[in-house]
Amino acid sequence: MTEFSERVESISISGIREVFEAASEDAINLGIGQPDFPTPQHARDAAVDAIQAGKTDGYTSNYGIPELREAIREKHARDNDVSVPENGVVATAGGSEALHLALEAHVDAGEEVLFPDPGFVAYDALTKLAGGEPVPLPLRDDLTLDPATVEEHITEDTAAFVVNSPGNPTGAVSPPEDMREFARIADEHDVLCISDEVYEHIVFDGEHRSPLEFAESDNVVVVNACSKTYSMTGWRLGWVAGSERRVDRMVRVHQYVQACASAPAQYAAEAALSGPQAPVDEMVAAFEERRNVLLDGLEDMGLDVPTPSGAFYAFPEVPEGWVDAVMDEGVVAVPGDAFGERGEGYARLSYANGVENIKKAVERMRRATDRVR
Repeated sequence: MTEFSERVESISISGIREVFEAASEDAINLGIGQPDFPTPQHARDAAVDAIQAGKTDGYTSNYGIPELREAIREKHARDNDVSVPENGVVATAGGSEALHLALEAHVDAGEEVLFPDPGFVAYDALTKLAGGEPVPLPLRDDLTLDPATVEEHITEDTAAFVVNSPGNPTGAVSPPEDMREFARIADEHDVLCISDEVYEHIVFDGEHRSPLEFAESDNVVVVNACSKTYSMTGWRLGWVAGSERRVDRMVRVHQYVQACASAPAQYAAEAALSGPQAPVDEMVAAFEERRNVLLDGLEDMGLDVPTPSGAFYAFPEVPEGWVDAVMDEGVVAVPGDAFGERGEGYARLSYANGVENIKKAVERMRRATDRVR
């Protein structure tokens, strides 16, 4: 008899959290992917109003409140030119649970899941928890995932592949033609494409397109959340969108692990999605300014860093010992190998922090860079 399950023993604490917990209290945190803006006032007010009206005292439908589900469907029609069926949405406890549901519902023991490397830390861990076999895929020089790489790695054991644009940790934005190809691959090879679109509105160069827009079958599901777009990470509100039969299977998992997403958060999310979008535009403009300040500083240090087209991360190539040296100077950075073996020799820096803090961090990182060289 074993003390712990092999699935749990196969994963460890996220490298992002390890760095975060080790940082000193006065460190400048460029490690955490969390906007520093307040949640839009109309979203907060909606949650308070729902609480005061007694709407949040009990469970909601496993799928979520009707108002939120309709707001999500309208959001996909408005932003992605996609018609999501009435029962093709389930509200989740953040994008992480949404991804968990997608994998649990579609991956059998030993089946393969393809995903970008470097890529979001949860892809590997949640694949293992679902009993699947992770297959990390290399990226192009511009840090996007090549559809040809996905197609050449598909086998008879492949259950799903994950695409993420804008990407974490790279900030790379895939072009529309790649999204069309991902949809074709899912259709022709009859495998599931899980599109992680949590950063879809944070784009500076290019445009966000969803493979769901191009799919001819129901082999594409979208994972999304209010966390990054509306600065609602603590509200834990995300969703999965797809065909009714796929969402039905994901709800079967959701009802036992979660029952329903937080009721107050659902009302806040409905208001965020349906209300004024000006706060989103303001945040994106601020992120672009911060990106430019950080990139100028990194390039002035002589570090090679691709220009991120979206999200709020830079992914520079750094000398050996750089992350530790930066931490000694009071700046939190995440080592690139926390996002996969191919991230070794890089670091992820989040510019979801104020401009003045980023300027201070640049000076500290400059000292660290000079020292490790």
